[in-house]
Amino acid sequence: MESVSVTVSSFISPSFALNVCPLKLSPVFSLPSFSSFVSNASVAAASPQPKNSAPTRRRSSKPTKNLTLTTPTTPEATNSAVPPKKVLVPVGFGTEEMEAVIIVDVLRRAGAQVTMASVEPQLEVEASSGTRLVADTSISNCSHQVFDLIALPGGMPGSVRLRDCEILKKITSKQAEEKRLYGAICAAPAVTLLPWGLLRRKQITCHPAFTDKLPTFWAVKSNIHVSGEVTTSRGPGTSFEFALCLVEQLFGESVAKEIGELLLMHNADNSLKKEEFNEVEWFFDRMPRVLIPIANGSEEIEIVTIVDILRRAKVDVVVASVERSTQIVASQGVKIIADKSISDAAESVYDLIILPGGVAGAERLQKSRILKKLLKEQKVAGRIYGAVCSSPIVLHKHGLLKAKKATAHPSVIGKLTNEVVNGTKVVVDGKVITSRGLANVIDFALAIVSKFFGHARTRSVAEGLVFEYPRS
Repeated sequence: MESVSVTVSSFISPSFALNVCPLKLSPVFSLPSFSSFVSNASVAAASPQPKNSAPTRRRSSKPTKNLTLTTPTTPEATNSAVPPKKVLVPVGFGTEEMEAVIIVDVLRRAGAQVTMASVEPQLEVEASSGTRLVADTSISNCSHQVFDLIALPGGMPGSVRLRDCEILKKITSKQAEEKRLYGAICAAPAVTLLPWGLLRRKQITCHPAFTDKLPTFWAVKSNIHVSGEVTTSRGPGTSFEFALCLVEQLFGESVAKEIGELLLMHNADNSLKKEEFNEVEWFFDRMPRVLIPIANGSEEIEIVTIVDILRRAKVDVVVASVERSTQIVASQGVKIIADKSISDAAESVYDLIILPGGVAGAERLQKSRILKKLLKEQKVAGRIYGAVCSSPIVLHKHGLLKAKKATAHPSVIGKLTNEVVNGTKVVVDGKVITSRGLANVIDFALAIVSKFFGHARTRSVAEGLVFEYPRS
């Protein structure tokens, strides 16, 4: 079988490479062209539509570019004339939270009806870096449903938990038999799909730590690989690319391009990763302690990415809810359980306080009197604080950005009256750090790791994520 490797000139990432392996299947069905990613190349694969599967119709409506709080697509909210694309994202103990949440968030933004299903006896799942997620339902409730796509996040031991779930195995095996889309990222291709026998005659990629488990002839090293109905990817750092590739296969390249722009994944080559002003050292002779306050409507991508990356770097991270409950519902409907309430968290001192974005979430963070007091004390004591996406507005309204350079999401940056820095993913000014958020949040979290621990540890964390980071 001949493999076609396509090097991509992409608005997502300068290192994004997409490989497609054509199969000898019926020519009546072809995958999307990927022309928004590929220059001077066309890609096609054949796959007949099964009789008992949900009809696949091209989505006619386009996602809004306004940064507003939206809820996941539901059958009741969807026009009955156009069946929603149904997606299953299973999770278990030790699932990689960045991968699970980014897949769910991005696909919901595109208009998919995404079900996060737990393979555990309970809906609450503790992910690989300690984030506590609450699934929408149990996997047993999905056994008789038909999905347009099944996407498996990785993580260990999460991939093993998925592998050992007989119900999920049957659902995914049927998906493959009926030639519907399925995919996996990180450890899941090697640890979950391979033992199920769902990668036969498929060229695949996975996390570099698990490549040796793949048959040598079928293993590829690209960030994303599409082989017939199956799409595989490498790790947390390629999750946005993976999710956007799935969006394109479900909805077409125009929708994928718009979602990429909404996530600030476009013009990656033209954006500076970080600018620093009034440089000071962030040095600690102990493990730094970081507080991340969250609220209903906070952006889940930003919460889990910051938490995951900082914990990988061995930072003591506390997630605190400003709501009456420790469980919050984030901007795209993902349910997250905080470590404690903001009132309990206020009893401790933190080296850094970071506010995640999300328009509705930022508004609720701004209204928290306890958080306002903590932030004011943080500034007076000369400690570090920051915000991403729409939350720099919170700092601004509390008077915490005076004489500071900052950035924010493009939709709100005009509301900052201090000196703004446009076109840069991350801005550090002394002991204040801000970012545009969403797809830029990986750079933001790594910038914090770099300030705390230096380049060597940051590069080590980035390699574990499979995220491109400079050697020096």
